Amino acid sequence: MLEQRIQKHFFDSADLKYQAADQLAGPIARAVELLAAAVSNGHKILICGNGGSAADSQHLAAELVGRFERERPELAAIALTTDTSTLTAVANDYGFDHVFSKQVRALGLPGDVLVAFSTSGNSASIVEAVRSAQGRDMAVLALTGRTGGRLAQLLREGDVHIAVPNDRTARIQEVHLLALHCLCDGLDWALMGDPQPTE
Repeated sequence: MLEQRIQKHFFDSADLKYQAADQLAGPIARAVELLAAAVSNGHKILICGNGGSAADSQHLAAELVGRFERERPELAAIALTTDTSTLTAVANDYGFDHVFSKQVRALGLPGDVLVAFSTSGNSASIVEAVRSAQGRDMAVLALTGRTGGRLAQLLREGDVHIAVPNDRTARIQEVHLLALHCLCDGLDWALMGDPQPTE
């Protein structure tokens, strides 16, 4: 019984990825173009999310600053989820809703991009971060699930929305991870061209 339950997780995850491929390929490609244009012009990428999405934020920043699968110049990316002193000071003094928005206002500049993860699209701290990014004339890449919630309503022309067509948080996060890897691979391709064939 337990093994069947585990197998169902695998099958459900694989089925969603197959179903979402056509729907998400376009938005992911536009997101690659957005991020590539920003870093090519000397701008940076700020990334935020809560819980599992905080881990995704740090994962993406690590791949961009370090490398994904190919050697390339370092890319300017900052996960806003890692500075515990700033996070706890802001949460204590202003409330948790502002833990990312104050960092965006402190660090964000016109031309930068905010990557915002929220499976529901309704996380108050993420919504406030997007509002702050818009106030700094930054573009936004939102990764959500379901209908995109409040985030979908905030997005403007030039922003990109990757909305996983599912209601289950675990499934949404699994597709977010795949989308994250597609972004990294796409950036390598956009910035470095096709890899040279190996002998």
